[in-house]
Amino acid sequence: MSFYSQISNMLQKKFGTEPLAEKLEESRRHSELTSEDKQIIITSEFFFLATATADGRPDCSIKGGNPGFIEIFSEREIGFRNYDGNGMFRSLGNILENSNIGLLFIQFAPDQKKLRINGNARLDYSNADSPDEILITIEIRDIFPNCPRYLPNITINGSSPYNPAAGYTPPEPAWKSKPDLKPFVKR
Repeated sequence: MSFYSQISNMLQKKFGTEPLAEKLEESRRHSELTSEDKQIIITSEFFFLATATADGRPDCSIKGGNPGFIEIFSEREIGFRNYDGNGMFRSLGNILENSNIGLLFIQFAPDQKKLRINGNARLDYSNADSPDEILITIEIRDIFPNCPRYLPNITINGSSPYNPAAGYTPPEPAWKSKPDLKPFVKR
């Protein structure tokens, strides 16, 4: 599978960026995690997950947790657990229909960095008794740093109080108590 689509190549040719695009693929794109990639991943408290249905309808969500919630299994495989959500299972449903996914990690400090990972995901839910026991594993296809120049200067002042942790019961999100949803929320 090519790193660039035929249409991307056509646009590169039209606007004269083909040599730059080729150099970026050659010098930046890789398929195994480097130590710098690993550092960004293990210190991340969130990432954005892009999925699509079988017919290509995209969806994007944020996944978060305490640093280390994304596990590194090898230089070509990472994973994370499904945390309590709204019960729609859009991302996981999409993964079961279309395993192609994209992840975007953003690091604000000490240096601004963006890391993109594309690959194929699979779910292990056969023995799961609850949604938070589902493991999402990503087989990495492409890794590439992405220019952080448009990132705003943001200071993160603390972790989300909703992050799961051993021996800790997170507060209930406000949406679960909304009158129209409360009768349907599993407790």
